[in-house]
Amino acid sequence: MKKIFNLLLCFFPFITLNAQINEIGVFLGGSNFVGDVGNTSYVSPDKPAFGILYKWNRSPRHAYRFSYTQSSVIGNDLDSEETGRSRRGYKFKNNIKELSAGLEFNFFDFNLHDYHPKITPYIYSGLSFFTYDELHVLGGQTIKDKNSNSFAIPIILGIKSNVTPHLVLGAEVGARYTFTDNIDGSNPDNGNLAVLRFGNLNNNDWYVFSGITLTYTFGQKPCYCAE
Repeated sequence: MKKIFNLLLCFFPFITLNAQINEIGVFLGGSNFVGDVGNTSYVSPDKPAFGILYKWNRSPRHAYRFSYTQSSVIGNDLDSEETGRSRRGYKFKNNIKELSAGLEFNFFDFNLHDYHPKITPYIYSGLSFFTYDELHVLGGQTIKDKNSNSFAIPIILGIKSNVTPHLVLGAEVGARYTFTDNIDGSNPDNGNLAVLRFGNLNNNDWYVFSGITLTYTFGQKPCYCAE
């Protein structure tokens, strides 16, 4: 966590020199998994998630956003309404640590130097890099093979408001489409374990972070004029 925080701080000198306004803050919420094991609900947080984020506001309509988020994700077939899954009875737990960078777009103008209360929906996307554990299921038990990593495409929808002149409160739901199908142990990369694969091998896994963000704004007034 300390290394990630120091990485975000490295952006600050460059940002200040370019006379932009900045936000730094926290994310608090929950996570859930969508894949071949467990509940199939898309938004159903069942484990706590937390993170830090930084935004470099380039205009009242868009900002570059960088974040680090971590959580456990779990799946239990007994929680599923699908008969086949509930009879199978598999379960797993995995640890997700994610770095993400991309663009946040505001649907309405969100000029942080206008201290009047404002509210806007927003959308964010970019690219995420995350670490997780390679798993496989043997004899009904989920077993860890090794640490692994992959990429994901985040799609976040939210709404935010400046609750004070220097604090912005937001609520968001963010789904991540991953480039792996083995967060739950259903499709191990190890070719020797191919016989243990199960589920829909044509669909990759998803994980979802839902919660609130609270950011503190600081920096010089930007020039939101056409270049």
